[in-house]
Amino acid sequence: MTQTPHVEETSLKTGKLGTGAVAFMIIAASAPLTVLAGGTPTSYAVSGLLGVPLGFLAFGLIIGLFAIGYGRMSAYIRNSGAFYEYVSQGLGLRQGIAAAILALVSYNLMQIGLYGIFGFSASAAIAAMTGVVIPWWVTGGAAWLLVGLLGMSNIDFSAKVLAILVTIEFIVVIGASIFGFATAPEGISTAPLAPDQFLTGGIGVLLAFTMAAFMGFESGAIYSEEAKDPERTISRATNIAVIVVALFYAVSAWAMAVGIGPSQVIDQAREYGPDLLFVWIGQHSPAIANLVHVLFATSILAALLAFHNAAARYFFALGRSGVLPEVFAKTGKSGAPIVGSGAQSVLSLLVVAIFAIAGLGSELGELFPVLTLFTWFTNAAGFGIVFLMAVTSIAVIRWAKEHHPDFHPFVRLVAPALAAAGLAVVTVLILMNFDIMIGDTGPAALVWVMPGVVLGSGLIGLIWGEFLLKRGRIRSVDGELDTGDVVSESDERIGAPKTPTPTLNP
Repeated sequence: MTQTPHVEETSLKTGKLGTGAVAFMIIAASAPLTVLAGGTPTSYAVSGLLGVPLGFLAFGLIIGLFAIGYGRMSAYIRNSGAFYEYVSQGLGLRQGIAAAILALVSYNLMQIGLYGIFGFSASAAIAAMTGVVIPWWVTGGAAWLLVGLLGMSNIDFSAKVLAILVTIEFIVVIGASIFGFATAPEGISTAPLAPDQFLTGGIGVLLAFTMAAFMGFESGAIYSEEAKDPERTISRATNIAVIVVALFYAVSAWAMAVGIGPSQVIDQAREYGPDLLFVWIGQHSPAIANLVHVLFATSILAALLAFHNAAARYFFALGRSGVLPEVFAKTGKSGAPIVGSGAQSVLSLLVVAIFAIAGLGSELGELFPVLTLFTWFTNAAGFGIVFLMAVTSIAVIRWAKEHHPDFHPFVRLVAPALAAAGLAVVTVLILMNFDIMIGDTGPAALVWVMPGVVLGSGLIGLIWGEFLLKRGRIRSVDGELDTGDVVSESDERIGAPKTPTPTLNP
């Protein structure tokens, strides 16, 4: 009897995703409606500044600079463990393994944390429309089941589901923005666009909070093995997502300030928090406010699925290369990483169950999952991902210098260097303001514990990488052992598919 070749059991389904599908994946992870309803009011409230739209544009510029080198690298290096492969190619395999473990922890923290706000929001929406009060962990459990099933299905099916959800989000946010400019109790003010409302005290907090709006944009490269045209799809999708998201968030934040009134938006954001959008719309139409509340929950559901897919593919990439047990590299008939997806689902279930039990009788009441699970986990994840992007920018510079000195200097040096500097500054700002970001809903030690968990995972990855390399346990997709030094331009590396180097104009 002829056995199926090992490589076929550990290969993702190729040629499934086009530019539009990948862009939807990226934007879904950023969750536009979630940002408008949750992130934007929080930014106004905590920073005390009207310059939230400029904050989105500023961070969008940093991300755009990062995307230049990151996108070019994705055309040459295709691997579902994006940060893993990119850091390995630029800085060495030990550092790449550290980045991979840190990324795996960060994506899981982000995905699991979102169950907190989904459970709360879905339950609140049901209660508002029907009067039936359902515990947050019940609605969160329903989302968990749906995400788990979609995560094990064909990736293009997940992409279609996300496309529908993201399209609805765009329609709602555009509608809310038009509504804001149309009502404008104080007129269409440009105060939120004034530099003195951005370049002043509080800018650090503002940038730290606007960072969360862009989480997930870097996930496009994770789908490089499943893209129809990897040489162009990932770069194009990433650039489209960055531009659309930055402009979209800036305009919608400006519209919210105009719709509520620049003189009132900060005070009302502090009073109502994430409910501000629903209160604002509900003053004019309670029915529409309830509908937006439901769509807010589906927006979070889209982000849950996007981050689940990202975490599952990191499990897959690490299993294929030998960093994790080989079983994680198993794919199903759909081509999805079924073991990685299952592992992410089990981990999510365990953590959500712990928080569900811990929340029983809590003095925080119905806000418990938002103020603990969501706030603690997602802010720690944001810190980890921004830190990884800064490291990856440095890796891009070294990789381009050694293998593509023909690239334009702006692509191989200037853009990634500026991105690394900007991301490093934001990383420090997050650490400096982490106490503000997580509030006072837990032990004071959380200010150090949560970032420590993220950085500690990277340190463990570095040690684990050294251990594996000394024992020759790192392999490529065809089973050949890896030496662990900075890679040559051969694509013979930690599971990267053997594809010819594309010829692109620098």
